Amino acid sequence: MRQSAALAVVIATSSTASWAFNAHIKSSSPQCRRHAHHLSTSSSSSGTSITALKAFHLKEGETQNMFEGPLPLVRERDACGVGFIANVNSGDEFGTHKVLQQGLGALDCMEHRGACGGDGISGDGAGIMTQIPWKLFSEYRSDHCPQPGVGMVFLPQEASRREKVKEVIQRVCEANELHFLGWREVPVDYEVLGPQAKAVAPSMWQLFVRAPSRLKEEDEETRDGFERTLYLVRRRIAVELKAENLLKKEDGSEEVYFASFSSQTIVYKGMVQGCILPQFYKDLQHEDYTTKFVIYHRRFSTNTNPRWPLAQPMRVVGHNGEINTLLGNVNWVKAREKSKALPDKELQNLVDAANTDNIVMMCNTQDVPNLLEPLVDLNRSDSANLDAVFELMTKSRHRAPCALMSLVPTAYENEPALANNPEIVDFYKFHGGLLEAWDGPALLVFSDGKSIGASLDRNGLRPARYSITKDGTVYMMSETGVIDLDEADIISKGRLGPGMMINVDLKSGEFKDNIAIKSEIASRHPYGEWIAKGRKDVNKMDFDEKRLYDDATTTFAQASFGWGLEDIGMQIQDMAGSGKETTYSMGDDAPIAVLSERPHTPYNYFKQRFAQVTNPPIDPLREGVVMSFAMTLGKKESIYKVSEKGARLIHLESPVLNANEMERIASYAEEENGGFKQATISTRYALEDGPDGLKKAIDAICDKAAEDVRNGIEVLILSDMAADQSELNDSTYIPPLVAVGAVHHRLIAEGLRMDTGIVVETGSAWSTHHFACLVGYGANAVHPYLALETVKQWYESDRTQSMMKSGKLTSTTLNKAQQNYRYAVENGLLKILSKMGISLLSSYQGAQIFEAMGLGKEVVDISFKGTTSRIGGASLADIAQETVTMRPETVSEKAKLINYGYYKPVPKLGEYHANSSDLTRLLHDAIGLDKSVSAATNRDELENDGVKPKSAANYEIFKKSLETAPLANIRDLLDFESDRESIPIDEVESAAEIMKRFCTGAMSLGALSREAHETLAIAVNRIGGKSNSGEGGEDVLRGKDITDVDEKGRSPTFPHLAGLKNGDSANSYVHQVASGRFGVTPEFLVTAKQLEIKMAQGAKPGEGGQLPGPKVSDYIATLRASKPGVTLISPPPHHDIYSIEDLAQLIHDLHAINEKAGVSVKLVSSIGIGTVACGVAKAQADVIQISGGDGGTGASPLSSIKHAGMPWELGLSEAHSALLSNGLRDRVILRADGGIRTGRDVAIAAMMGAEEFGFGTIAMIAEGCIMARVCHLNTCPVGVTSQKEELRKKFPGTPEHVVNFFEFVAEEIRELMAHLGYAKFEDLIGRADLLKEDDAQLARIAKTKGVSLSGFFSSIPGSKDNRAFLRATPAEGGGLKDDVVHTNGFSSDLDREMCNHPDVKAAIERNEGDVAVNFNVKNTDRSTCAMLAGDIARKYGNKGLSGSLNINMFGSAGQSFGAFILPGLKVRLTGEANDYVGKGMHGGEIVVLPEADAGFVAADSSIVGNACLYGATGGDFHANGRAGERFCVRNSGAYAVCEGTGDHCCEYMTGGVVVVLGTVGRNVGAGMTGGIGYFYDEDGRFEERVNGEIVKYQRIKTTAGELQLRNIVERHFEKTGSEKAEAILDKWDEEVGKFWQVYPPSEASSAAVAETIVGSVVKVSAIAPSEELCYLPVGAGLNPDQTTRCAD
Repeated sequence: MRQSAALAVVIATSSTASWAFNAHIKSSSPQCRRHAHHLSTSSSSSGTSITALKAFHLKEGETQNMFEGPLPLVRERDACGVGFIANVNSGDEFGTHKVLQQGLGALDCMEHRGACGGDGISGDGAGIMTQIPWKLFSEYRSDHCPQPGVGMVFLPQEASRREKVKEVIQRVCEANELHFLGWREVPVDYEVLGPQAKAVAPSMWQLFVRAPSRLKEEDEETRDGFERTLYLVRRRIAVELKAENLLKKEDGSEEVYFASFSSQTIVYKGMVQGCILPQFYKDLQHEDYTTKFVIYHRRFSTNTNPRWPLAQPMRVVGHNGEINTLLGNVNWVKAREKSKALPDKELQNLVDAANTDNIVMMCNTQDVPNLLEPLVDLNRSDSANLDAVFELMTKSRHRAPCALMSLVPTAYENEPALANNPEIVDFYKFHGGLLEAWDGPALLVFSDGKSIGASLDRNGLRPARYSITKDGTVYMMSETGVIDLDEADIISKGRLGPGMMINVDLKSGEFKDNIAIKSEIASRHPYGEWIAKGRKDVNKMDFDEKRLYDDATTTFAQASFGWGLEDIGMQIQDMAGSGKETTYSMGDDAPIAVLSERPHTPYNYFKQRFAQVTNPPIDPLREGVVMSFAMTLGKKESIYKVSEKGARLIHLESPVLNANEMERIASYAEEENGGFKQATISTRYALEDGPDGLKKAIDAICDKAAEDVRNGIEVLILSDMAADQSELNDSTYIPPLVAVGAVHHRLIAEGLRMDTGIVVETGSAWSTHHFACLVGYGANAVHPYLALETVKQWYESDRTQSMMKSGKLTSTTLNKAQQNYRYAVENGLLKILSKMGISLLSSYQGAQIFEAMGLGKEVVDISFKGTTSRIGGASLADIAQETVTMRPETVSEKAKLINYGYYKPVPKLGEYHANSSDLTRLLHDAIGLDKSVSAATNRDELENDGVKPKSAANYEIFKKSLETAPLANIRDLLDFESDRESIPIDEVESAAEIMKRFCTGAMSLGALSREAHETLAIAVNRIGGKSNSGEGGEDVLRGKDITDVDEKGRSPTFPHLAGLKNGDSANSYVHQVASGRFGVTPEFLVTAKQLEIKMAQGAKPGEGGQLPGPKVSDYIATLRASKPGVTLISPPPHHDIYSIEDLAQLIHDLHAINEKAGVSVKLVSSIGIGTVACGVAKAQADVIQISGGDGGTGASPLSSIKHAGMPWELGLSEAHSALLSNGLRDRVILRADGGIRTGRDVAIAAMMGAEEFGFGTIAMIAEGCIMARVCHLNTCPVGVTSQKEELRKKFPGTPEHVVNFFEFVAEEIRELMAHLGYAKFEDLIGRADLLKEDDAQLARIAKTKGVSLSGFFSSIPGSKDNRAFLRATPAEGGGLKDDVVHTNGFSSDLDREMCNHPDVKAAIERNEGDVAVNFNVKNTDRSTCAMLAGDIARKYGNKGLSGSLNINMFGSAGQSFGAFILPGLKVRLTGEANDYVGKGMHGGEIVVLPEADAGFVAADSSIVGNACLYGATGGDFHANGRAGERFCVRNSGAYAVCEGTGDHCCEYMTGGVVVVLGTVGRNVGAGMTGGIGYFYDEDGRFEERVNGEIVKYQRIKTTAGELQLRNIVERHFEKTGSEKAEAILDKWDEEVGKFWQVYPPSEASSAAVAETIVGSVVKVSAIAPSEELCYLPVGAGLNPDQTTRCAD
């Protein structure tokens, strides 16, 4: 209700808000005005009159739980622009006002990296940290107190409450000998704030205190003591305020917050746009505000309700990123705090220097919350929690760089750049054993007042550039160009790469690069010696080949632990036989575990969380170099106090242990071998204890574990191993996941968790998901004894040996089979970590990155504390009962495991599957489809192509079969409850209108055959719906309507299709852009009516698309610009989407090239999707699609299909509710998909908020799919998902079949509407009050009576009386949302100017000749040239422009410069550019070079950013300087030259040529399957930087290779004047020997790689419209014509 009130305030003032805003922005910069105006016109009014939903009645003890969970997960995520300026040489000891002005200017130039609230005006947050401006505060200084402590405090607006708060603050300060000097009210102007920010704005005050009298000497030690006292007093103040109910009001408002309290630094921040900050805080305009440094920060939040304290910088850190491991990090910090003890007397004294030192070193606050505010809290943002721990470490004698190195470590293992610095490696090894990394994408700018610096996460997933000028000023920024610098004054330009750090000493001004600062820090202690002396290593050992049990006992044990036949026949066979997880297809159509009538292990009640939008998944296949399995056992020492004892740990190479490694660990218990005391606790208990015995058994093992650890046990083994059959007969077990979670949380609660490591020894772990769950809930390692026993049993079986002999399985040894199994588990774990954006297993441990579905509160509170479980479910007794039902009744030599059919349907006996062969038969009968009729049989001879009349009676049978089926989905537990009388059906909206809301799922051409893909598109286009291309592009042939159809329904253009009509269109309405950018060309983008960004897919969220090699035919490879027969596994979306502002950038790119197409963003249901959806709406998306976790037709790892992604019922409801509550619902259309099959499903989705509806698998069934579930094998018997010609001819479908199906669904919806009394479909949307829990269905749940939907669905805001969200915003005309497309604001003004330039327009129109135009560009000009490329592509397609447009630009270009340019367009930039230069480039030319008078060496300086030429399919690129990370990622045709790169160069490249004339980072050529790279190896260290998994490398051996390389280098010199290229060319015969040629197997026989073939040609350019001009005969030079066209 509080949100409703806040929104009411906003709406009430919205009519005048824009007037007030326009009045106050007149004094701000032009850019600020334009940006503000653009946002204010899109403000929303749909948040009015939100009421609570009454349809779902809360039961006794229930609360609304939709948004329950940690605040950073469910309510608030952010990303930002950040940077710093440091100049210690100018001005006096207090610095200059210029530094502040430059910082504020930079903040203004990063406005596009921030966002505004629901009112379109209130900023999400902007702020600065500086040196305290002592001149401004001169009246509070004196000779005996020149630098008092200064607090910047947000106080209540209510005067009486404010005075009480001030009294408490003064009292606590005085009690701790901080002499109070006075209060200062900060001069502010509330009138410049937006309505939302103003409504909750605090009163701004500063307080000044003098240091305790005992701290007299003004030295660094004294200053540190003063800072510690200020720090501790600040935390003490919070406790006192809380005790007097003054910290904040009950509703969370009027929070008292210290933005800073220090004698060195101060923070000014607020919920404002960057340009408004100095208008709000008048101090910032004052000339006496001088400083030597400034940190600036602009925030983009996914929420729209302002919270002033969440603006940044925080007290020490400015953070751009997201901490993916936050829950685990917070748990571990709390565990540390509870494990330390200090005398209460010491804690009372916050002043004494020795005591303050002790307090921060020991950090004991959780045990005494009455004395100090808790350090971490999940009700704060991830940035605030990181800042709190970082701040504490800086107060405990860690220097700021040291603290950050510990918290956010680099990927130091096998890092070539650290080869000469073993001390840095040792530092990371030491601290890695003590502290779990705060893992996730992060650019961190920090200052403790002594130094200032910046550091990047280990993956380099945030942009960070810096420049150093002649006067010693260091400028570090998220984007280059935010500060206008004269290039003649710049002496150095650089970038932060993955894990890199820079630091500036604020006293001396010394600048230290990554190696210098880290070596200095690492050399302070002899970490290497400590590790050698104290650490014990357990490296991988051979596997024991002796059997543990005989076959009968093994089978009994397997059955009792929940194994089924499929687990051995599918998973163990693939994992042990080939070392990889099972690949499967068709998604998950089985019931969720709690609704299943079959027994499930507790693992199946958990769904893995995954990254989408606000942070990226990472790529374990190609970027595994940054990932690590390493784990430790033993007691962990304090992270705040470094000592030799911290090295004493057992280090595990792998978390998956075998029997020999368990023995090795046991050997370390001996005193002379380390003395690591160990104990094993059995988790088995007597079968006769019954279901209630489980709770007693859990209590017993927790008690025993706590007792053991108190007695010094450092390795605790939880084992369910039975000695023999007798023990198996008499006992059952605590499921290991329940056991480890319970012990882990008990030890945390008792302050013992840091003193021991937990090993789970279990028979109930075989799938990768099982291991992830065990580690995620606290296990340090797992010994899967029964899985290894099963590998032995499988290996020894006659069937396996026979398959090896016949060649069906690779022949192997038993040891190798067990190695394969472990390898598969490890890689599966990497995949699960990476989908959440986590690199280190040690950070994943205890992070609980799961959502539970179907577990009750009792279970969660005991074993999974902090995990969200939103529909209730099983109790401990229920779990015990389910566990016992898996047991076989007897043991027998002939006994076999049950085939539960969880994956492949087993008729009658197995698990229910919704998409069964019976269902396909029923639907085919209804729509008139005969699967035996096809081009391969007699279709041409039959009337109407064999399409039979559709049958409404058969559709009723189909529908009834689903209604009476076993429970499977959450929606099966719901029923309708209307609020009005039924109406005649003829009053209901027509089926034709309803079908316009239907869409097909994003199924790619490649996953589907041409026949299936095109038939679906034609059918959905016929009904006026929205067909979807999926990932992979489309043939340009499909862009035009079909007009050559004969009387038999055949078209010469599409001879493989039947049942066509003139006027049909095979062009998909929605063209999907996936992370791999397959098939994305300018023409593909401009021929779309809507463009969809696939952030995640239901079958495997957090992972990329997967197309097996056999399905990559010549045709598919051509469309995807890849190599035939080569498997394509796209990267997850992290190459151009690192964060919410990067998604906003891609949306901007697509809106730029095709202004008429809306942009949709595909998300997958997961907890927190509501706040993600808000961010997507604020990023200017037009449509948000919520997919269920059960989707997917193509190939996917089995564990991903089963264990990631939540039902759409939850995700859709959460997204709709969050958007509505935040006033954003009218900005976007919501679309739902995932297992939608019937009109009932559509109606329920509509009531939960969906306006459009996607049909995936069921649409395939409607065109002939028979659910053979062999999509991934290319053997589909009806040609729906095969690329084999002979199988494609068996395709039985026609567009009419699909249309028949959709008509049935629409008519079913009409019947429902008539019954409910609703004539218009839109009146159902968002009406969750028309739904209710179905008590009869709830009673059918066999396993538990604990499931309840009311807590979740009652959280949906009622919208019965407010339907404004169904229309576009008033500023956009208020019409149908489907008719409105958001457009780019000022950031595309340069593009519009370019497109409207008369010379440009004339050149495009006449399509001949050359024209040259000049423009200035700045960093806020984004996607520059994309609009121009779109204009050309609309008129001439991809390659139809015959003339030449020469665009000359000057300045610092914004992101995506030159995106999507095409042949005939030449762009030359003098200056520099940011990330994504040449994204999707299809032809033409981009040249980037520095200004002629630049003061830096071009070859050593960064000139373009990260992910340049991402997804390029053609064109020439030349950069006279260095590029960032992932240069030419997924390049499939461009010819590119630069003079150095960061990590991951040529990653996932499938074509083109890359030449790098300088050093590169590591992991070159990872996943590269096509194209060639040439690398100049001047330091002789290139070989250690290549990822040799696929590519090979050699010196230049062929004439063609040398010819190709030399011509490209010559052209680079001609285009850029590169000194580096000139030096190489001057000594070519000598320098060519320093080049390496990198190539994948597909290029091994090309002329450039193999010995010259007579008559062959070599390609030297990809620019020219006429391809032959880009080739040279081998042995020849350029002729004059070629020189003109290709190199000039």
